[in-house]
Amino acid sequence: MANEPVSVVFKIYCLSVMTLVAATYTVALRYTRTISSADLYFSTTAVCITEVIKLILSLGMLAKETGSPSRLKNSIVEHVFQSPKELLKLSVPSVVYAVQNNMAFLALSNLDAAVYQVTYQLKIPCTALCTVLMLNRSLSRLQWFSVFMLCGGVTLVQWKPAEATKVQIEQNPFLGFMAIAVAVLCSGFAGVYFEKVLKSSDTSLWVRNIQMYLSGIVVTLIGVYLTDGEKVLEKGFFFGYTPWVCFVVFLASVGGLYTSVVVKYTDNIMKGFSAAAAIVLSTVASVVLFGLQITVTFASGAMLVCVSIYLYGLPKQDTLKLPRQDADKESRQKLITV
Repeated sequence: MANEPVSVVFKIYCLSVMTLVAATYTVALRYTRTISSADLYFSTTAVCITEVIKLILSLGMLAKETGSPSRLKNSIVEHVFQSPKELLKLSVPSVVYAVQNNMAFLALSNLDAAVYQVTYQLKIPCTALCTVLMLNRSLSRLQWFSVFMLCGGVTLVQWKPAEATKVQIEQNPFLGFMAIAVAVLCSGFAGVYFEKVLKSSDTSLWVRNIQMYLSGIVVTLIGVYLTDGEKVLEKGFFFGYTPWVCFVVFLASVGGLYTSVVVKYTDNIMKGFSAAAAIVLSTVASVVLFGLQITVTFASGAMLVCVSIYLYGLPKQDTLKLPRQDADKESRQKLITV
Protein backbone atom coordinates (compact mmCIF):
# COMPACT_ATOMS: atom_id res chain seq x y z
CA MET A 1 0.00 0.00 0.00
CA ALA A 2 2.80 2.36 0.86
CA ASN A 3 4.37 1.82 -2.55
CA GLU A 4 1.12 2.28 -4.49
CA PRO A 5 1.90 4.59 -7.42
CA VAL A 6 0.04 7.89 -7.53
CA SER A 7 0.20 10.83 -9.89
CA VAL A 8 2.10 14.04 -9.27
CA VAL A 9 -1.21 15.92 -9.39
CA PHE A 10 -2.54 13.82 -6.51
CA LYS A 11 0.62 14.46 -4.48
CA ILE A 12 0.28 18.21 -5.08
CA TYR A 13 -3.36 17.94 -4.04
CA CYS A 14 -2.36 16.17 -0.81
CA LEU A 15 0.29 18.80 -0.09
CA SER A 16 -2.11 21.69 -0.75
CA VAL A 17 -4.92 20.31 1.40
CA MET A 18 -2.56 19.40 4.26
CA THR A 19 -1.07 22.90 4.22
CA LEU A 20 -4.41 24.69 4.07
CA VAL A 21 -5.92 22.56 6.84
CA ALA A 22 -2.95 23.11 9.18
CA ALA A 23 -2.75 26.86 8.57
CA THR A 24 -6.50 27.48 8.58
CA TYR A 25 -7.06 25.46 11.75
CA THR A 26 -4.40 27.38 13.66
CA VAL A 27 -5.61 30.80 12.54
CA ALA A 28 -9.31 29.99 13.00
CA LEU A 29 -8.71 28.56 16.47
CA ARG A 30 -6.70 31.63 17.42
CA TYR A 31 -9.56 33.83 16.16
CA THR A 32 -12.22 32.00 18.20
CA ARG A 33 -10.13 32.21 21.39
CA THR A 34 -9.18 35.90 21.20
CA ILE A 35 -11.95 37.81 19.44
CA SER A 36 -14.07 38.18 22.59
CA SER A 37 -14.05 36.79 26.13
CA ALA A 38 -17.73 37.49 26.86
CA ASP A 39 -19.29 34.37 25.31
CA LEU A 40 -16.17 32.20 25.05
CA TYR A 41 -16.98 28.56 24.40
CA PHE A 42 -15.60 25.72 26.50
CA SER A 43 -12.51 24.24 24.86
CA THR A 44 -13.07 20.91 26.64
CA THR A 45 -16.42 20.41 24.91
CA ALA A 46 -14.87 21.24 21.53
CA VAL A 47 -12.21 18.56 22.07
CA CYS A 48 -14.91 16.04 23.03
CA ILE A 49 -17.02 16.78 19.95
CA THR A 50 -13.92 16.44 17.79
CA GLU A 51 -13.40 12.91 19.12
CA VAL A 52 -17.04 12.03 18.35
CA ILE A 53 -16.75 13.26 14.75
CA LYS A 54 -13.47 11.36 14.28
CA LEU A 55 -15.21 8.20 15.52
CA ILE A 56 -18.07 8.67 13.06
CA LEU A 57 -15.67 9.29 10.16
CA SER A 58 -13.58 6.23 11.11
CA LEU A 59 -16.72 4.08 11.20
CA GLY A 60 -17.56 5.29 7.73
CA MET A 61 -14.06 4.45 6.44
CA LEU A 62 -14.21 1.00 8.08
CA ALA A 63 -17.60 0.39 6.47
CA LYS A 64 -16.09 1.22 3.09
CA GLU A 65 -13.10 -1.03 3.81
CA THR A 66 -15.16 -4.05 4.92
CA GLY A 67 -17.64 -3.65 2.07
CA SER A 68 -20.79 -4.94 3.79
CA PRO A 69 -22.83 -4.21 6.97
CA SER A 70 -22.35 -7.77 8.26
CA ARG A 71 -18.56 -7.59 7.98
CA LEU A 72 -18.61 -4.16 9.61
CA LYS A 73 -20.67 -5.56 12.49
CA ASN A 74 -18.38 -8.57 12.92
CA SER A 75 -15.28 -6.37 12.88
CA ILE A 76 -16.67 -4.03 15.54
CA VAL A 77 -17.81 -6.91 17.75
CA GLU A 78 -14.44 -8.67 17.45
CA HIS A 79 -12.15 -5.69 17.92
CA VAL A 80 -14.24 -3.55 20.29
CA PHE A 81 -16.66 -5.55 22.44
CA GLN A 82 -14.50 -8.68 22.60
CA SER A 83 -11.14 -6.93 22.98
CA PRO A 84 -11.07 -5.03 26.30
CA LYS A 85 -7.27 -5.32 26.48
CA GLU A 86 -6.89 -3.58 23.11
CA LEU A 87 -9.23 -0.81 24.21
CA LEU A 88 -7.16 -0.37 27.36
CA LYS A 89 -3.97 -0.29 25.28
CA LEU A 90 -5.38 2.44 23.03
CA SER A 91 -6.62 4.45 26.02
CA VAL A 92 -3.02 5.55 26.62
CA PRO A 93 -2.71 7.69 23.47
CA SER A 94 -6.33 8.78 23.98
CA VAL A 95 -5.45 10.40 27.30
CA VAL A 96 -2.27 11.93 25.89
CA TYR A 97 -3.99 13.30 22.77
CA ALA A 98 -6.79 14.76 24.92
CA VAL A 99 -4.20 16.66 26.97
CA GLN A 100 -2.43 17.77 23.78
CA ASN A 101 -5.62 19.13 22.19
CA ASN A 102 -6.58 21.07 25.31
CA MET A 103 -3.07 22.50 25.52
CA ALA A 104 -3.42 23.71 21.92
CA PHE A 105 -6.49 25.73 22.90
CA LEU A 106 -4.64 27.16 25.90
CA ALA A 107 -1.56 28.00 23.85
CA LEU A 108 -3.51 29.75 21.10
CA SER A 109 -5.33 31.78 23.74
CA ASN A 110 -1.98 33.26 24.78
CA LEU A 111 0.24 33.15 21.67
CA ASP A 112 -0.24 34.36 18.12
CA ALA A 113 -0.95 31.76 15.45
CA ALA A 114 2.41 32.33 13.71
CA VAL A 115 4.39 32.01 16.95
CA TYR A 116 2.42 28.88 17.80
CA GLN A 117 3.03 27.30 14.40
CA VAL A 118 6.80 27.82 14.59
CA THR A 119 7.19 26.77 18.22
CA TYR A 120 4.99 23.72 17.76
CA GLN A 121 7.57 22.32 15.34
CA LEU A 122 9.51 21.28 18.45
CA LYS A 123 7.41 18.14 18.11
CA ILE A 124 9.98 17.00 15.52
CA PRO A 125 12.91 16.56 17.96
CA CYS A 126 10.53 15.19 20.59
CA THR A 127 9.19 12.63 18.12
CA ALA A 128 12.75 11.82 17.01
CA LEU A 129 13.80 11.14 20.60
CA CYS A 130 10.74 8.97 21.26
CA THR A 131 11.39 7.08 18.02
CA VAL A 132 14.98 6.32 19.03
CA LEU A 133 13.97 5.23 22.55
CA MET A 134 10.72 3.37 21.82
CA LEU A 135 11.25 1.94 18.32
CA ASN A 136 15.05 1.45 18.43
CA ARG A 137 15.61 3.45 15.26
CA SER A 138 18.59 5.58 14.39
CA LEU A 139 18.84 9.09 12.95
CA SER A 140 21.43 10.36 10.52
CA ARG A 141 23.87 13.13 11.38
CA LEU A 142 21.96 15.47 9.07
CA GLN A 143 18.73 14.77 10.94
CA TRP A 144 20.33 15.45 14.32
CA PHE A 145 21.83 18.64 12.90
CA SER A 146 18.39 19.73 11.67
CA VAL A 147 16.95 19.00 15.12
CA PHE A 148 19.42 21.38 16.79
CA MET A 149 18.83 23.94 14.03
CA LEU A 150 15.10 23.75 14.68
CA CYS A 151 15.60 24.28 18.41
CA GLY A 152 17.74 27.33 17.62
CA GLY A 153 15.04 28.72 15.33
CA VAL A 154 12.34 28.27 17.97
CA THR A 155 14.60 29.96 20.53
CA LEU A 156 14.89 32.99 18.26
CA VAL A 157 11.12 33.11 17.78
CA GLN A 158 10.52 33.03 21.52
CA TRP A 159 13.45 35.35 22.36
CA LYS A 160 11.39 38.42 21.55
CA PRO A 161 7.92 37.16 20.58
CA ALA A 162 6.05 39.02 17.86
CA GLU A 163 3.11 41.01 19.18
CA ALA A 164 -0.46 41.12 17.92
CA THR A 165 -2.19 44.50 18.19
CA LYS A 166 -5.84 43.53 17.53
CA VAL A 167 -6.37 41.01 20.33
CA GLN A 168 -9.19 41.81 22.76
CA ILE A 169 -8.17 39.63 25.72
CA GLU A 170 -5.20 39.55 28.06
CA GLN A 171 -2.46 37.12 27.14
CA ASN A 172 0.24 35.30 29.07
CA PRO A 173 3.07 34.36 26.64
CA PHE A 174 4.87 32.25 29.26
CA LEU A 175 1.71 30.24 29.92
CA GLY A 176 1.27 29.83 26.19
CA PHE A 177 4.82 28.56 25.75
CA MET A 178 4.42 26.09 28.63
CA ALA A 179 1.20 24.84 27.05
CA ILE A 180 3.04 24.27 23.76
CA ALA A 181 5.81 22.45 25.63
CA VAL A 182 3.27 20.03 27.11
CA ALA A 183 1.54 19.64 23.73
CA VAL A 184 4.88 18.88 22.05
CA LEU A 185 5.73 16.17 24.58
CA CYS A 186 2.27 14.66 24.21
CA SER A 187 2.47 14.74 20.41
CA GLY A 188 5.86 13.02 20.31
CA PHE A 189 4.99 10.25 22.75
CA ALA A 190 1.44 9.56 21.53
CA GLY A 191 2.46 9.52 17.86
CA VAL A 192 5.28 7.02 18.37
CA TYR A 193 3.19 4.90 20.79
CA PHE A 194 0.33 4.71 18.26
CA GLU A 195 2.79 3.81 15.47
CA LYS A 196 4.20 1.02 17.62
CA VAL A 197 0.72 -0.36 18.30
CA LEU A 198 -0.17 -0.20 14.59
CA LYS A 199 2.97 -2.04 13.48
CA SER A 200 2.76 -4.70 16.18
CA SER A 201 -0.27 -6.32 14.51
CA ASP A 202 -2.16 -6.51 11.22
CA THR A 203 -5.26 -4.81 12.61
CA SER A 204 -6.80 -2.20 10.31
CA LEU A 205 -5.86 1.45 10.82
CA TRP A 206 -9.55 2.38 11.04
CA VAL A 207 -10.19 -0.28 13.69
CA ARG A 208 -7.32 1.13 15.74
CA ASN A 209 -8.74 4.63 15.26
CA ILE A 210 -12.16 3.48 16.48
CA GLN A 211 -10.61 1.86 19.55
CA MET A 212 -8.67 5.03 20.31
CA TYR A 213 -11.55 7.44 19.70
CA LEU A 214 -13.93 5.43 21.89
CA SER A 215 -11.47 5.78 24.74
CA GLY A 216 -10.94 9.41 23.76
CA ILE A 217 -14.63 10.23 24.09
CA VAL A 218 -14.70 8.80 27.62
CA VAL A 219 -11.51 10.65 28.58
CA THR A 220 -12.66 13.99 27.16
CA LEU A 221 -16.08 13.69 28.84
CA ILE A 222 -14.28 13.23 32.16
CA GLY A 223 -12.23 16.31 31.31
CA VAL A 224 -15.40 18.31 30.64
CA TYR A 225 -16.84 17.25 34.00
CA LEU A 226 -13.69 17.99 36.00
CA THR A 227 -12.76 21.28 34.30
CA ASP A 228 -16.02 22.94 33.27
CA GLY A 229 -18.69 20.72 34.80
CA GLU A 230 -20.60 23.38 36.75
CA LYS A 231 -20.40 25.95 33.94
CA VAL A 232 -21.56 23.41 31.36
CA LEU A 233 -24.57 22.48 33.52
CA GLU A 234 -25.37 26.17 33.96
CA LYS A 235 -24.85 27.46 30.40
CA GLY A 236 -25.13 24.32 28.29
CA PHE A 237 -22.73 22.01 26.47
CA PHE A 238 -22.74 24.11 23.30
CA PHE A 239 -22.53 27.50 24.98
CA GLY A 240 -20.66 30.07 22.88
CA TYR A 241 -20.65 27.95 19.73
CA THR A 242 -20.64 29.97 16.52
CA PRO A 243 -20.15 28.96 12.89
CA TRP A 244 -16.44 29.71 13.36
CA VAL A 245 -16.22 27.35 16.34
CA CYS A 246 -18.00 24.62 14.37
CA PHE A 247 -15.52 25.22 11.54
CA VAL A 248 -12.60 24.76 13.96
CA VAL A 249 -14.07 21.47 15.23
CA PHE A 250 -14.56 20.30 11.64
CA LEU A 251 -10.96 21.13 10.70
CA ALA A 252 -9.62 19.35 13.78
CA SER A 253 -11.63 16.24 12.95
CA VAL A 254 -10.81 16.03 9.25
CA GLY A 255 -7.20 17.13 9.71
CA GLY A 256 -6.44 14.29 12.10
CA LEU A 257 -7.72 11.65 9.68
CA TYR A 258 -6.28 13.30 6.59
CA THR A 259 -2.77 13.05 8.02
CA SER A 260 -2.90 9.28 7.53
CA VAL A 261 -3.72 9.79 3.83
CA VAL A 262 -0.72 12.10 3.41
CA VAL A 263 1.60 9.64 5.17
CA LYS A 264 0.25 6.80 3.02
CA TYR A 265 0.67 8.41 -0.39
CA THR A 266 3.48 10.94 0.05
CA ASP A 267 6.77 11.20 1.97
CA ASN A 268 8.50 13.15 4.72
CA ILE A 269 9.82 15.77 2.32
CA MET A 270 6.31 16.76 1.28
CA LYS A 271 5.20 16.78 4.91
CA GLY A 272 8.12 19.07 5.67
CA PHE A 273 7.20 21.45 2.87
CA SER A 274 3.62 21.38 4.12
CA ALA A 275 4.66 22.37 7.64
CA ALA A 276 6.90 25.13 6.34
CA ALA A 277 4.20 26.47 4.03
CA ALA A 278 1.70 26.39 6.89
CA ILE A 279 4.07 28.57 8.95
CA VAL A 280 4.27 31.10 6.12
CA LEU A 281 0.48 31.16 5.60
CA SER A 282 -0.16 31.48 9.33
CA THR A 283 2.26 34.40 9.52
CA VAL A 284 0.62 36.21 6.60
CA ALA A 285 -2.85 35.62 8.06
CA SER A 286 -1.71 36.84 11.49
CA VAL A 287 -0.37 40.06 9.99
CA VAL A 288 -3.66 40.70 8.18
CA LEU A 289 -6.15 39.55 10.83
CA PHE A 290 -4.40 40.26 14.13
CA GLY A 291 -1.97 43.06 13.23
CA LEU A 292 1.06 40.90 14.00
CA GLN A 293 4.32 42.87 14.09
CA ILE A 294 7.13 40.82 12.58
CA THR A 295 10.54 41.23 14.24
CA VAL A 296 13.97 40.36 12.85
CA THR A 297 14.44 37.58 15.39
CA PHE A 298 11.04 36.09 14.53
CA ALA A 299 11.76 36.14 10.79
CA SER A 300 15.22 34.61 11.31
CA GLY A 301 13.88 31.93 13.61
CA ALA A 302 11.02 31.04 11.26
CA MET A 303 13.49 30.71 8.38
CA LEU A 304 15.71 28.37 10.42
CA VAL A 305 12.70 26.25 11.33
CA CYS A 306 11.61 25.93 7.68
CA VAL A 307 15.13 24.94 6.57
CA SER A 308 15.49 22.43 9.40
CA ILE A 309 12.16 20.79 8.49
CA TYR A 310 13.36 20.34 4.92
CA LEU A 311 16.73 18.90 6.02
CA TYR A 312 15.08 16.52 8.49
CA GLY A 313 12.84 15.14 5.75
CA LEU A 314 15.69 14.32 3.36
CA PRO A 315 16.06 10.55 2.91
CA LYS A 316 18.99 8.90 4.65
CA GLN A 317 21.68 7.46 2.39
CA ASP A 318 21.95 3.72 2.75
CA THR A 319 25.70 3.39 3.21
CA LEU A 320 25.43 -0.33 3.79
CA LYS A 321 24.85 -0.88 0.08
CA LEU A 322 28.10 0.76 -0.95
CA PRO A 323 30.47 -1.85 0.50
CA ARG A 324 28.33 -4.63 -1.00
CA GLN A 325 28.61 -3.09 -4.43
CA ASP A 326 32.37 -2.76 -4.02
CA ALA A 327 32.52 -6.36 -2.86
CA ASP A 328 30.53 -7.49 -5.90
CA LYS A 329 32.95 -5.62 -8.19
CA GLU A 330 35.94 -7.25 -6.51
CA SER A 331 34.42 -10.71 -6.78
CA ARG A 332 33.64 -10.16 -10.47
CA GLN A 333 37.21 -9.02 -11.12
CA LYS A 334 38.55 -12.13 -9.41
CA LEU A 335 36.33 -14.35 -11.54
CA ILE A 336 37.50 -12.58 -14.68
CA THR A 337 41.17 -13.00 -13.75
CA VAL A 338 40.61 -16.66 -12.99
